[in-house]
Amino acid sequence: MLIAGLCLCLNCEKLIEVDVPSNQIAAENVFQDVQTANAALAALYGMLWDNSPVAGDQTGKLLGAYTDDLDYYVASSSTGLPDIYQNTQTDSNPQILTYWTKAYQVVYTANTILEGVKKSQLPTAEKNKIIGEALVVRSLVFFYLQQIFGDIPFPLGTDYKVNQSISKTASDQVLKNIENDLNEAINLLSDDYRNTERIFLNRKAGQLLLAKVYMSEHRWNMAEPLLKEITVSPLYQFEVDLTKVFIKSGKHIIWQLKPKNDGATKEITTYYFANTAPTAFALSNNLLSAFANTDLRKQNWMAKIQVGQNTWYRADKYKNRTSNTTEDSVVFRLEEVYLFLAEVYAQQNRISEALPYLNETRLRAGLPLVSEPISQQDLLAEILLEDRREFFTEMGHRFIDLKRMGKLNSLQAIKPNWKDYHSLFPIPQKEVLLNPNLNPQNTGY
Repeated sequence: MLIAGLCLCLNCEKLIEVDVPSNQIAAENVFQDVQTANAALAALYGMLWDNSPVAGDQTGKLLGAYTDDLDYYVASSSTGLPDIYQNTQTDSNPQILTYWTKAYQVVYTANTILEGVKKSQLPTAEKNKIIGEALVVRSLVFFYLQQIFGDIPFPLGTDYKVNQSISKTASDQVLKNIENDLNEAINLLSDDYRNTERIFLNRKAGQLLLAKVYMSEHRWNMAEPLLKEITVSPLYQFEVDLTKVFIKSGKHIIWQLKPKNDGATKEITTYYFANTAPTAFALSNNLLSAFANTDLRKQNWMAKIQVGQNTWYRADKYKNRTSNTTEDSVVFRLEEVYLFLAEVYAQQNRISEALPYLNETRLRAGLPLVSEPISQQDLLAEILLEDRREFFTEMGHRFIDLKRMGKLNSLQAIKPNWKDYHSLFPIPQKEVLLNPNLNPQNTGY
């Protein structure tokens, strides 16, 4: 049986450090057989779950602590997380290096699959599926890298002679490259899911990611039709029961990652603590202040922990801490589409069209509806707040939303060490030493 080590790192040297699995199958053989080609694709999804920007214990904690959603209760740690929480990170921070290298391992594996499948004689339908899904995976990882690091290497192949000395691609060109890849993927993929749990990417997931890219470029008119098409699809239905949002069978889920062996999601292991002071992460007081006491999300998605006179709150979106047959890690859900549409319309000053999409999540949370008259500026501020209340501890939403809306520097009022240049992380020092073409270093580092 093929193992998840099908990373296929043939002749693999370092653009970034990529571990070579001890048992490999020659690429020319893997991609001539449907079963083994699909096993390689499954291994790519496994990498996403294990350690990637969308793994449940990665971007959410990293950017939640970096911004203002999480407090971190470890004063000193070899992981580098205290410095990220305190906004004092340097280019030698080990957490940043790990994030970078694991992300590029996913990129390398996706490139290996793309190269192999495009040269293969697989049936057209199988080729389209595998290429389309691998392109969306690679695009998603590149998007997070671009948001966090700015100008980044954009390797499209596996030739180590090229990759070990590759230069950075300008941030705006990275987004254009992602757009091209996603448009290709959307043309190759279908809306149909390969699994009832929606654990494999489909066309609509690609459309949502493309809309997110357009929004980061402030191309609201380009994002609008993609988002609208998702909302009218019969595949999806808004979940009106707040307690079911993170149940894997929901029709509001666009894409999710399945835990291994019916285990707990990584979100549980990252954010859970009970009847004791937190030893890692807890929700910040600043985040708590964004919620009315009547907000059902505060009641259902947060857990109050009291020890003596001290009170903390932890994220409680996922409930199954041991045996788990009902929860997968949600990456994309319909609520994001709704709030994106609200923002797209508000940015175009189409207030009356924006309000219904904003009010869906408010209504479910038991909050009063927002109504006209309301200014464009006030509406955008309310959408940003609603994004925060809906998506705390999910995939770095807070950082990306603040960045897209030009509000990152508002963190200076909350986090004393925040500087203008903290809109980007430094390129890891180790990578720059291996490849001087990654210079210049990001400003401030």
